[in-house]
Amino acid sequence: MEGRSRQSSESPMPLQLKLLVLVFLGGGFGSSLRYGVTLAALRVLGAGFPWGTFLVNVIGSTVMGAFAGYLMTRTPGQNHDAFRLFFMTGILGGFTTFSAYSLDTVALWERGATVTAIVYAVGSVVLSLAVLTAALVVVRGWSAT
Repeated sequence: MEGRSRQSSESPMPLQLKLLVLVFLGGGFGSSLRYGVTLAALRVLGAGFPWGTFLVNVIGSTVMGAFAGYLMTRTPGQNHDAFRLFFMTGILGGFTTFSAYSLDTVALWERGATVTAIVYAVGSVVLSLAVLTAALVVVRGWSAT
């Protein structure tokens, strides 16, 4: 009896921590999946084009769109939220962040925020390429000295 009352007085893991663990586990799985697809593409298709990245972006965006469409037909709830976080944020986020970028862009477009969608789509690519290039230049400059 004493053991029972002691267990019931202990607080269970907070929901946010449980959700964080789901995202963490999904992300590890998705990243491992991305690595596997990249290695397979390299073996099968060669190194002349970044086929692995291309494939994970296209596959991830396809799956993200299908899953998001499916979830839109369901009643929101905590179980759906947990699965969405595990699958979309975790697995697909680890597999490819391009799928989230694609979904965000289309969601803006569908809400009628056409200019915002275009600015987001173009700005994300242009700014990401610009800051990556700048970081490469800076780091290469440091490495040369």
